[in-house]
Amino acid sequence: MVRLRRVCAVLAALGLFVALSGTIHAAGSFAVGACGAYGYGYDYRKLTDARAAAMKKCADEACKIVGDIRRGCAAMAIDVKRPCGSYGWATNPHLGKAENVSLRRCYEFGGHECVIRAWVCDEKG
Repeated sequence: MVRLRRVCAVLAALGLFVALSGTIHAAGSFAVGACGAYGYGYDYRKLTDARAAAMKKCADEACKIVGDIRRGCAAMAIDVKRPCGSYGWATNPHLGKAENVSLRRCYEFGGHECVIRAWVCDEKG
């Protein structure tokens, strides 16, 4: 009976470790391009896989990785009247802060009516 309890405890601990190891290694990435193009990858085990997913989803030749996400969020803001003009982006552990910084950057680069175009958070963001 004691041996059965030990085996169950070990299996439970192993299951918990396996479940947590996937989230501990969660990686994400955010890409932006011209005219409001963006792409993201999140909750990947490897950063390289997250970056590849972000680039694949970004529908523009000029897309580039602008931030990696680990236990956080990313946001992109564009000028709604001129989507091919000013934009801003940011990553932060908190979505609200990422949105605020991306809006501020959009205005700093000449935007007049900036709005959040996209955002993404990984599992822990």
